[in-house]
Amino acid sequence: MRILLDADLSPARIGAALRGRGHDVRAVASEPGLEGLADEAVLELAARERRILVTRNSRDFAPLCRVWAEAGREHAGVILVWSPSSRQFAGIVEGVEMWLARLPAERNWRGTVVAL
Repeated sequence: MRILLDADLSPARIGAALRGRGHDVRAVASEPGLEGLADEAVLELAARERRILVTRNSRDFAPLCRVWAEAGREHAGVILVWSPSSRQFAGIVEGVEMWLARLPAERNWRGTVVAL
């Protein structure tokens, strides 16, 4: 599956683990050109590249996803991580894997927002 990790998630600990499980992972935090990118621009990047966005910034992305839905805009899927710490690497990786197993086809993710 194609995934974009938001800036608040570790490209080394989470990204590498997901890559090791066969996913195509791009991480905002590992690309200096993406540093400081606004939330909407991150969601647009994920949509353009057909990547599921994984973010701990649920407070901002949950309402943004609603705005997109109300406007009829479609993204490639969003996984909102509600854990109190981005350092819960294994739990985040397992949660992402759980959702990817539940929705194994890219088409199932279009416009879908889930939480872990």
